[in-house]
Amino acid sequence: MTNPTSAPRIVALGGSTTPLSASERALRFAARAAEDHGASVTYITGRTLMLPIYDTESRERTADTTALVEALRTADGVIIASPGYHGGISGMIKNALDYAEDLRTDERPYLDGRVVGLIGVAHGWQTAVGTLHQLRQVVHSLRGWPAPMGVSVNDAAGLIGQTEDESDAVIVRQLQTMGQQVADMALVLANAGPSFANARELPSEQQRQQGQ
Repeated sequence: MTNPTSAPRIVALGGSTTPLSASERALRFAARAAEDHGASVTYITGRTLMLPIYDTESRERTADTTALVEALRTADGVIIASPGYHGGISGMIKNALDYAEDLRTDERPYLDGRVVGLIGVAHGWQTAVGTLHQLRQVVHSLRGWPAPMGVSVNDAAGLIGQTEDESDAVIVRQLQTMGQQVADMALVLANAGPSFANARELPSEQQRQQGQ
């Protein structure tokens, strides 16, 4: 549990294989707002997320996958931004989130007790909104607490520029509001303790599907 006098620890996870893509820039806009609101942010973005496919049969982990899992383990909150590919979350982002399965036996399993801000960015509103919806479903499955403000961004409309000043003011305000919510709620949840006394005994969705 976080010391109430310390800064809440946030993991900013997202982007695409293109460095500083629109989804990564949106992520950074939100994360900077969390930092301005007192949070300490660890960024795991772009090509750093090109991880081996999550393997349920192997416990071998690379340096990058170990760093991701440890960052999530110690986080009080998470901000996730995914590009929308073919109607939904990119495979790279979904695979990264699958590594939360390594937290299943922790006192705070998966994303339990963590607030999660969500951003969907796509070349069109339909996929942007669909991506945000899918992210919420995944976070609920991982027992995370989605922040009240979720942000969908239609990159075809040029809403995300290289800086906040070059971006759509409404979208920037939404991203900043969400970042502030994550910082504030992370501190509250960090001091609330585990959600369930028997949390580690509850099976994950993946384990239920495997009949475990």
